[in-house]
Amino acid sequence: MNSWDDARRVVLSLGSNLGQRMDNLQGALDSLFDARGLRFVAASPVYETAPVGGPEQGPYLNAIVVADTLLGPQTLLERAQSVEEAFERVRDVRWGPRTLDVDIIVYGDEVSDDPDLTLPHPHAHERAFVLRPWADVDPEARIPGRGSVRDLLTAVRHQEVHRRDDLVLQVPD
Repeated sequence: MNSWDDARRVVLSLGSNLGQRMDNLQGALDSLFDARGLRFVAASPVYETAPVGGPEQGPYLNAIVVADTLLGPQTLLERAQSVEEAFERVRDVRWGPRTLDVDIIVYGDEVSDDPDLTLPHPHAHERAFVLRPWADVDPEARIPGRGSVRDLLTAVRHQEVHRRDDLVLQVPD
């Protein structure tokens, strides 16, 4: 892929519940678009959410970022993981607290069961902290093989998500 005409639409989920949570989200957004291959489309409002699964831990700040990319899925994953590492992400406990989490939710319409990068994200359809902000920026969004984000959101209404209008991500230049 050399031309933006060949770009794929991707959706990334950002989350943080350790340290300066908002600074971590903003830093992730800035870092993701610091290099070539990703073009910013939209960022959702920021939500404060209760953790899902894992050990006892504090609330998260979450947001969704929509972008077009010329990067392949594996290269995009490597970029996401390097951004997490730059923010000192530790992977000691599954679904444990973290300074930063950057997940690839969808990569175009691609469906893959690769254990390194399952697409679409295998739990996105079960998580209000992904679906609610995504519906804000793309009300017609769909998860391949799962359906409409708006329809999926009705099944997870019991999960705590609170929009934080006092916190706004600054879009990359």
